Amino acid sequence: MSTSCRPVVVALALGLVPAAAVPAAEVVCEGTYRHHLQGVAADAAGQFYWSFTTTLVRTDAAGRVLARVEVASHHGDLTCAGDRVLVAVNLGRFNQPAGQADSWIYVYAADDLRLLSRHAVPEVVHGAGGIAPKGDGFLVIGGLPEGVEENYAYEIDAEYRFVRRYTIPSGYTQLGIQTACRIKGGWLFGCYGTKLLEVDDDLKLVAIHDVDGAYGIVDAAGGAFLMARHIPPEKWRAKLVPVIREAFSRP
Repeated sequence: MSTSCRPVVVALALGLVPAAAVPAAEVVCEGTYRHHLQGVAADAAGQFYWSFTTTLVRTDAAGRVLARVEVASHHGDLTCAGDRVLVAVNLGRFNQPAGQADSWIYVYAADDLRLLSRHAVPEVVHGAGGIAPKGDGFLVIGGLPEGVEENYAYEIDAEYRFVRRYTIPSGYTQLGIQTACRIKGGWLFGCYGTKLLEVDDDLKLVAIHDVDGAYGIVDAAGGAFLMARHIPPEKWRAKLVPVIREAFSRP
């Protein structure tokens, strides 16, 4: 799914950053990590934040490491909010019936990745795995027991209080939803098995694309995205590759 695209503008809830801040070519994250990539986010300066399950990393636009911290397992997908980085964390079991997860939002300082606060989100009953902006608050996504034929997204407000749960009639997706990315008019939810769920601003299912977005998605203007890939054969190294919207397909 790697393809070339023109320089783009990252579209974030905080506003737009100059096109020069976002690379038109792939970005390789410096370093090798103990566990696989769970998600990637970008800030208003064009820096990237990578979650490798037990390691958080901040890099510049070229992928050079600026900060790195070891964290508890399992840190999932993440998002930027001003000078903070928010990560969906599950300290319990994923993809099980309610009562076995231990779901949290961890808040880190964007500059040095020091932990600022933790907020329990027990409503995310199958394990918190990702987070994306929604208005002044956020959407949290995560695991799913085998055989359940719908996915769930959980809205929390700016104080990390539960607002409501949304049901997405996606059919079963392996281990639920892995990544979440705010886009114009809705969100993209990356799932294993090259399933990319697209929902609108009301969390209504728009399409299921045959695209691999399970390891991280960064939105970009002009119908382009940066999507994360692992770099074989070493584990675990990762990169972002540009993908244009025209590459999306609907099975």
